Amino acid sequence: MSVKQALRGPLLMAGIIGLTVSGCAQTSSTVESVAQTSSLSVDTIYNSDTFRLDYPAPTRWLEDGSGYTTLESSATNEGRDIVRYHPETNERDILVSAEQLTPAGAEAALDIADYRWSDDGNKVLIFTNTKRSWRTHTLGDYWVLDRANNQLQKLGGTAPESTLQFAKFNPQGDKVAYVMQNNIYVQDLASMTITPITTDGNDYIVNGTFDWVNEEEFFLRDGFRWSPDGEHIAYWQLDTEGTPLFTMINNTGELYPTLKQFPYPKVGETNAAMRIGVIDADGGDTTWMQLPGDPRQHYLVRMQWSGNNQQLLIQQLTRKQHINRVFLSTIDKGRTQELIRETTDSWAEYVDDVKFLANGKRFTWLSERSGFRHIYVVNKSSGKMTEVTQGSWDVVEVLRINETSGWVYFIASPDSPLERYLFRAKLDGSGVLERLTPQQAGTHAYSVSQDGAYAEHTFSAVDQVPQTHMVKLPSHEIIRPVVLNEDVQQQVNSIARKPVEFFRVEARDGLALDGYIMRPADFDPTKKYPILFYVYGEPWGQTVANKWGGSTFLWHTMLTQQGYIVASIDNRGTKSPRGFDWRRSIYKNLGVVTVRDQYDALQAMSQRWDFIDTSRVGIWGHSGGGSQTLNALFRYPDAYHMGMALAPVPDLTLYDTIYQERYSGLLPESAERYKETSAITHAEGLQGDLLLVHGTGDDNVHFQGSERLVNELIKHGKQFDFFAYPNRSHGIYEGPGTVEHLRTMMTKFVKEKLPAGGR
Repeated sequence: MSVKQALRGPLLMAGIIGLTVSGCAQTSSTVESVAQTSSLSVDTIYNSDTFRLDYPAPTRWLEDGSGYTTLESSATNEGRDIVRYHPETNERDILVSAEQLTPAGAEAALDIADYRWSDDGNKVLIFTNTKRSWRTHTLGDYWVLDRANNQLQKLGGTAPESTLQFAKFNPQGDKVAYVMQNNIYVQDLASMTITPITTDGNDYIVNGTFDWVNEEEFFLRDGFRWSPDGEHIAYWQLDTEGTPLFTMINNTGELYPTLKQFPYPKVGETNAAMRIGVIDADGGDTTWMQLPGDPRQHYLVRMQWSGNNQQLLIQQLTRKQHINRVFLSTIDKGRTQELIRETTDSWAEYVDDVKFLANGKRFTWLSERSGFRHIYVVNKSSGKMTEVTQGSWDVVEVLRINETSGWVYFIASPDSPLERYLFRAKLDGSGVLERLTPQQAGTHAYSVSQDGAYAEHTFSAVDQVPQTHMVKLPSHEIIRPVVLNEDVQQQVNSIARKPVEFFRVEARDGLALDGYIMRPADFDPTKKYPILFYVYGEPWGQTVANKWGGSTFLWHTMLTQQGYIVASIDNRGTKSPRGFDWRRSIYKNLGVVTVRDQYDALQAMSQRWDFIDTSRVGIWGHSGGGSQTLNALFRYPDAYHMGMALAPVPDLTLYDTIYQERYSGLLPESAERYKETSAITHAEGLQGDLLLVHGTGDDNVHFQGSERLVNELIKHGKQFDFFAYPNRSHGIYEGPGTVEHLRTMMTKFVKEKLPAGGR
């Protein structure tokens, strides 16, 4: 990370000079009719319920087509029920009550963090009492409820509390496999007997789960898969020995500092070795898949059963990540055959949305080989690809594939990279393509039922808060509202503000860049105003989009009430659906071309709008946006007069292998590019005012980088403001008052260093 119509290429929008957005079609008249008088404050935005949104409870569409399940507070017991609804009639029945999920002797039901149904629906697996493994809550306790006899049992035997991970039923529903302390176990639900499937797991050998870097960058967490017949388990094994340990210091938790260490491979360092094996569900020897290449110089990014019980489909990236090879491996001998190869001069993408069709004879695939990201169907025996979608536009996300009806449902936005709509296409390659979302500018998200007949539809726009309806497909007829957030929308409508304007400007080479601008609430076009840019600028984010921007949008709006222009630009390389070349154009040029685009946009905007005061220009961003902020201040000191960098990566060699080597190349061959693209190299250029903020407990972008930058700035005699949040992670949000404190500090810094108001 729609209506039947002819598709036009996304670059046609380059001709649009300005697009004023003051709400979606349903609410724009309301916006005009509500007096815009409300003033915003940090306290109102971050410390009150004024703009607190309601969200639908998570929806689980049932395989049998009988509706969807969700969680609701019990009317009769302390806890939550698992409730089924029919999407059209709204008929409701409680499938599992809180009473059924209350252990013997307990006063309250289990607190449900997640749940899974067995394939026959007779049992449910409850995940509870969770805690973090690396950055996500994957550790916890698991209980099984047998709905036939109402028996509730805890899994794991005498396992320590909150040590089980990724428990799941076998397809027959009579066993559960899970990971505990780096080993895989299978528990029989009739006898509750526990069988250790692997026994070599330790501090270095990791079975069925992953290390920090693979969880963070490849989203690899659950590391094993049941075979369709329940006879075997395929799993990843990692050997992290040799990966350097990163040490974090907690100075505030106890009387003396405590240390936390974990394997974290920085650029150029040793990765964990990865391999994939298959083992009998009753235990025994593992058959390892015979994949080519050094296991420490390749990544096994995805693995699944290939529509049968004899083969695995495995995706392997080179360490450089410029080639994704897709293999079929047989489980008896581990013999491997290459089926697909995606090769680029930059980085190749792996594919999450693989679905096997025709009893395993074909499968779906996503590729950018045409220059845009499209859906294909691959013949498993020959590797031949058939296009399902085509054109000068990108498939953003595949939501549902229904083989029976022959449709694939996906998100795309052929006419504008700022929006998202639901489409469907025929899987047979006939080229039949339909847009199902009505003509309603904004961002549309969907949870589509198994048969594609219904969907939970959530819509938002730049000043329209999210609202959710249940709809029929393909007609998109609204069945009923789910969550509307009308009270919050009224508050948004009453805010004193000018409409947000989307626009395009050209970089020096003629490439069109998307942006938005927010004018002061009391805007006078004859005056000049200070401007603050919000930036991310890296391949994992898009700041310019027609969707609800939450508290950040509100904080920016508050600044416009105080006499500031706020703007944002998506430079080339951002995660915008504008094609392969757009996204890959920043390879080995992060911090150089990215910030040059930002600078070019500022120049073009100041020529277009003479109300921009080019003597009062600021910029801010978080994470990658913090890095771009530093680069803007250091490389273009005459253009940017103040900046706020939150949790930045000043030295790119300090970040992890998977992310940074993907975009910046390998060492030592790319050493000069790392030096040139790292902000710390150019710190001597600082002339304006800098606020540098970092959490000391950031296990992602380490505090170490900001400390190195501090030393470099001191060496060059540069004055700046620096604030460290003890033990806060990358998001800088933990602890009472943290977010309010941060935004108050930022607001004060903007006012002091970038004087407000028109002149």
